[in-house]
Amino acid sequence: MGIIKIKDKTFKTSITEAEIKERVKALAQQISKDMEGKVPLFLGVLNGAFIFAADLMRELTIPSEISFVKLASYQGTTSTGKINEVLGINEDLSGRTVIIVEDIVESGLTMKRMIESLGTRNPASVHICTLFLKPDKLKEDLDIDYVAFRIPDDFIIGYGLDYDHLGRELRETYTIVE
Repeated sequence: MGIIKIKDKTFKTSITEAEIKERVKALAQQISKDMEGKVPLFLGVLNGAFIFAADLMRELTIPSEISFVKLASYQGTTSTGKINEVLGINEDLSGRTVIIVEDIVESGLTMKRMIESLGTRNPASVHICTLFLKPDKLKEDLDIDYVAFRIPDDFIIGYGLDYDHLGRELRETYTIVE
């Protein structure tokens, strides 16, 4: 296992690049099977999901579209669950199959609000695909269709997730060392 230091924190490897690639490919295969005959619109949630969304799209075997959204919250974080607005949706969602691509679902509050916001645009269906799920932190009853990894309530970085804006480029994920 590798050890890295970012600013004042030390992290150790938690999930390897090979494990991530394997799970992303498996999710893409499942989505391709489930969505056969449809042309889903993937909505990647920025900033954290951009790497996951790109890798997922490259593994799909069905026609699909992608767009990215950014969540605007009252306190400038997406973990508060208090969304002012979902920014960046220019597509008409009426009758579309939408798949939200998220980096991590913790409490589920933000995801619930996002689904409510998207619902006002009359999609045929809305599905959730997340790289990481923290089941012990979940406060909302969400139907999460696609989960790459169920993880404990640890602070992680890498593969799109950051610590104080650093570490997103790392190919593996790392857990903070206390």
